[in-house]
Amino acid sequence: MNGIKIFDSIRNIEITINNHKEEIEKLDQEIGDGDHIFNILRGLQELLNLKDKLVDETSDQIFKQLGMKIMTTVGGSSGALFATLLIGMSKKFNPELNDLNNLSEMFYEGVESMKKRGKSDIGEKTMLDVLIPVSKTLINLKDESNISKVAEKIIIVAKDGMLSTKDIIATKGRASFLGERAKGHIDPGARSSQLAIEAICNQFINN
Repeated sequence: MNGIKIFDSIRNIEITINNHKEEIEKLDQEIGDGDHIFNILRGLQELLNLKDKLVDETSDQIFKQLGMKIMTTVGGSSGALFATLLIGMSKKFNPELNDLNNLSEMFYEGVESMKKRGKSDIGEKTMLDVLIPVSKTLINLKDESNISKVAEKIIIVAKDGMLSTKDIIATKGRASFLGERAKGHIDPGARSSQLAIEAICNQFINN
């Protein structure tokens, strides 16, 4: 894991999210306040703007600075939560571990930090319905030697988590005010999170 790989991942996420921006915006207009896609794309661009400054730093410093940038530039609850994810990940980086072990431990720590910050868990129609199953699966597969195989499994887990939000009644955020009316709609944060994870996984599969 190094700065080049990290910023390549951010760039791939930005491309993937951008390719689905109309879909995500429509999902958010149905059960949210319509600004999720704007905040996500703005945040990703802010991170990419830091590449020249941070690319040669250690991975923990990169994740910490990325988190701080998101915290100060991206509005809405998603900004605070993604900042918490990145800063949480930075605290678990171990230069002696391989990429998969590091990513698994870091991501698990980051998601746990998000759960505490958002006072939320799986089954509440949020991005955590994607992130929690992915973090647990990564921990279970962290010693797997075939990284492409892990990536393929993670894509499936993330997609299943995203689709599960369609039949959940929201208890957090703007969607919670809709009650039963939110059922039948996929959570936009879950969809954008699933797409981001898929973009990263495809890097490992294509390599």
